[in-house]
Amino acid sequence: MTGPARRRRNARGSGEQLREEILDAATGLLLKSGHAKAMSIRAVAQQVGVTPPSIYLHFADKDALLDAVCARYFESLDERMQAAGAGAAGPLDALRAQGLAYVRFAAENPELYRIATMSEVRPGSDTDAALASSAFIHLRDSVQALMDVGIYAADDPTVVTLELWAAAHGVAALMVSKPYLPFGGVEEFADRVLRSVCAGRIVLDVVGRGATGEQFLDWVAGARGMMKDADGPQ
Repeated sequence: MTGPARRRRNARGSGEQLREEILDAATGLLLKSGHAKAMSIRAVAQQVGVTPPSIYLHFADKDALLDAVCARYFESLDERMQAAGAGAAGPLDALRAQGLAYVRFAAENPELYRIATMSEVRPGSDTDAALASSAFIHLRDSVQALMDVGIYAADDPTVVTLELWAAAHGVAALMVSKPYLPFGGVEEFADRVLRSVCAGRIVLDVVGRGATGEQFLDWVAGARGMMKDADGPQ
């Protein structure tokens, strides 16, 4: 049995093309196997049609290659989230749209999402850099916009963004790892969760973070009474 035909040598200066081909091959092998441990430098080299040393010219080791695959996933995710938030009517709608785009993208790419977000990654890896400089940064910008207009109370936007990210990730991870659970409509389920978290942050700022359960229920009862009075007699 013979492997793929030997790849023609790239023209001088086309190393970036080879790098992308390596990433494409690594991504394909990951999708096929469903697990990072099943991917090797030798298998990637064979898929591309080069020798293993050619891979090492672009990536120091297998971990670096995996990091780059995951980083590219997050770049694509960021593009999707940015596009979703761009047409929103306001900052709260933009945040909700970005969260839904996050969940939707994960559902469309379950294997890559699991590898990129639910596998052990080295601290300081390229994946961490992608989270800090692309999708996470833009989500944090949306949180900061809500604080700037007073919808969210002034706070550390990074911490608040992590709270919202945790909610979106929780929904996405459940859908990827437990797709058989009775979510009902997936989009509707994700929207309800994300709306609850986004609105819950507003209510928490109003009621007070140290409020007891009874104090919170009193505030809800008061808010409902005010709404009923505003509606007038039926």
